[in-house]
Amino acid sequence: MISALYLVSLLGGLACAALMDYRYGLFFWAAPRRAGLVLALGVAFFLAWDLGGIGSDIFYKGDSEFMIGVMLAPELPLEELFFLAFLCWMAMNLYLLMKRTIETRARVA
Repeated sequence: MISALYLVSLLGGLACAALMDYRYGLFFWAAPRRAGLVLALGVAFFLAWDLGGIGSDIFYKGDSEFMIGVMLAPELPLEELFFLAFLCWMAMNLYLLMKRTIETRARVA
């Protein structure tokens, strides 16, 4: 079980992102198709970035007992895909939450 701790943590983070999104109607609950496209493009961009870094010998997987050991490519663990999805989803949630907050404050003022 300890070998899946990182993946379980990432899945928990994704669940929290989904709950935050649902609660405030931010990303997927506001525009599901657009959100899916943006998330897919974001993950694809960062995967390409990772693969470029791996190909340039800049990025390395490293060793950790908290990872399950499944590799999508050399030096690219499965957990990276879930991390990138979490990163992109949270970035969009936070962007939309801040945008909404700023717009609300501007209307009130």
